[in-house]
Amino acid sequence: MKWLTMKAIIFKQFGAAKDVLKLQEVNRPLVQAGEVLVRLHTSAVNPSDVKKRAGAFPASLNNGAIIPNSDGAGIIEAVGEGVPSARIGERVWIYQAQHGRRYGTSAEFIRIESRRAAHLPNEASFEVGACLGIPAMTAHRCVHADGFVKNKRILITGGAGRVGFYAIQWAKMAGAFVIASASNDEDSETCLNVGADAVVDHREPEFAKHILQASNGKRIDRVIDVEFGQNLEAILQVIKTGGVIATYSSTQEPKPYLPFYKMMYLDLTLRCIIVYDMPEKAKNMAINAIESALKHNRLCHRIAERLPLKEVVKAHELVESGKIRGSVILSI
Repeated sequence: MKWLTMKAIIFKQFGAAKDVLKLQEVNRPLVQAGEVLVRLHTSAVNPSDVKKRAGAFPASLNNGAIIPNSDGAGIIEAVGEGVPSARIGERVWIYQAQHGRRYGTSAEFIRIESRRAAHLPNEASFEVGACLGIPAMTAHRCVHADGFVKNKRILITGGAGRVGFYAIQWAKMAGAFVIASASNDEDSETCLNVGADAVVDHREPEFAKHILQASNGKRIDRVIDVEFGQNLEAILQVIKTGGVIATYSSTQEPKPYLPFYKMMYLDLTLRCIIVYDMPEKAKNMAINAIESALKHNRLCHRIAERLPLKEVVKAHELVESGKIRGSVILSI
């Protein structure tokens, strides 16, 4: 049997993007039972993708080279046994493509479980489709994991970040009063433009005081947090008894100190979220909400940079720099 080939980005060792990412011809995947074969149009580079390439998960190369990136979008070209043939030709967005497996979205084709290829309405472009997996699903889980948020006061730290940007929108759609944090005028404007009721500067020494001022002196019901270890002290000064902290990152303080008794006497719920290990029910809820929002044009999206697949090194370096806002999209 002669294998068809495709162009793909691969890496065979960990290291700097310019040293390890290569554009190569590789065998095109063959669809298996329960899977779909997608011709990809776009692939997104997320912070988790650059961390994996840099070596955050040393065992991931044990079984061979990796095609990076978890998110993308395209059209289903073939289906495996057990998948309705009606899916052929469907526009889809891909999520967690490179979670627990070697083959992600930075390629012309991908085979993946049918459930990981969600319907992409005609109202959304393939570029938008590539923005959704990690940021929009994580944000949805942060907002909705602990019950209704209507009329709740929610603090979203890093509101102009990839996840925070969507979290503001999900929270406002659900009827919450949203206070976002940002570190400059441009980011503050971004938060306000997508619905935040108030924005505070998290660099201010009296961060907690400004949060309470923005909340008219009322304590916060929920916190959606991008830097748990760094922000915890301030959060404990503003969160109400019985409140919830939903956090998805703690990069600056990866081993944060927990003032246990202070948290205990506040009867707090601490929820740590990673999109890959969300319950399937939560994933389906997020997917359904995203599809509805796309159909009715209720979600704003930010694309910081569009690059061809061959410029994957630049894409990884842009994300790694931490200086951009929005998604970096590769066109395939």
